Amino acid sequence: MVNDPTYSGSGRVGETRGGLILGIESSCDETAAAVVERGSRQLSNVVASQIAIHSPYGGVVPELASREHLRAIVPVVEAAIREAGVTMGGAGLGMKDLDAIAVTEGPGLAGALLVGIGYAKALAYALGKPLIAVNHLEGHIHAVLLEHAAALPPAGPLLALVVSGGHTHLYLADHRNATWHYRNVGHTVDDAAGEAFDKVAKLLGLGYPGGPWIDTLAPQGNPNAVKFTFAQIKPKVHRGGQRPSDAPHLFSFSGIKTAVLRYVETHAMAASIAARRQQLTPVAKPADALACCDQQTLDLVASFQRAVVDDLKRKTFAAAEHYGAHGLLISGGVAANRELRARFTAAATERGLPIAFPALALSTDNAAMIAAAAWPKLVAGDFAPPSLSARASLPLGQ
Repeated sequence: MVNDPTYSGSGRVGETRGGLILGIESSCDETAAAVVERGSRQLSNVVASQIAIHSPYGGVVPELASREHLRAIVPVVEAAIREAGVTMGGAGLGMKDLDAIAVTEGPGLAGALLVGIGYAKALAYALGKPLIAVNHLEGHIHAVLLEHAAALPPAGPLLALVVSGGHTHLYLADHRNATWHYRNVGHTVDDAAGEAFDKVAKLLGLGYPGGPWIDTLAPQGNPNAVKFTFAQIKPKVHRGGQRPSDAPHLFSFSGIKTAVLRYVETHAMAASIAARRQQLTPVAKPADALACCDQQTLDLVASFQRAVVDDLKRKTFAAAEHYGAHGLLISGGVAANRELRARFTAAATERGLPIAFPALALSTDNAAMIAAAAWPKLVAGDFAPPSLSARASLPLGQ
């Protein structure tokens, strides 16, 4: 991203007028658009989900995702503009009243990202508005800041855990000189936590995405019935044989997925899983699965969820202590998990550490978080060039 005053509409870099930003998000399987005022007031947030399309496959099919984004992008953006106008009391808000267009640059599925970027670039050009590129991971952090910035400590670093189907990252987030700065201090070395939820749910004959199904069933089981352990992950040794004194906090969730598979095999659960797949129709909801699960399955689900939340909690709070974080931000789709919210909140309260989560509607992918993250960039005149394209593996921070 570079500063490009040719995108400022008025020709004055940093001019914000009402501070209205249209955000567009298409990194995976949700087509989303939202209007947010000055990074803190959500005027609209429209999401077209593709869950029904990808559910039969137990995961996102990139080609199908791109096709559905092409179908949905125009009506979703138009709906977001209409909804924002109604929210403002019927003042007739239109695209001409926007101050900038923000879009997810990455990370994500390349084809899906390109749909949002292509539309955003065309719209920004047609309206003479600045185009702002936003990192999807930064967007998840701003999903929390959008609602809770005023309640968090005004100084010092915050530790953000972004935990979803595609990501498990820890970032130090620091607000300096009106700009947010990020430092990656932890990540998964294989599967993301949300990916483990999806794969275990599929293995057990449950629906997609797996998080809501496991979250619904886990309270009915014994979380101590099956003992899962996580291997100690050692950071790589630097050249010369020296370990870094400031090693990242590492996660790994492929092992627990394999452990669940082994449990299923050694306890002869294949027949009950096959029967459950037959009973649960494509339109079934997580609550429908309870009647299809025996106690052994419920105990396995509860134990799996407890182990994942334990690992996330232990490493997040260890990182918070190590880096002297002044508060915690927990975001991403897995942040909607009820056990995670309850146990993280209890641990933070015990330590006297402020903690904040996004609203449930802002936990999963959405465009309000993209528009919110774009506000500091608009103020700073940090605009995207006309050559902006998708960056499927775009990192955040150092």
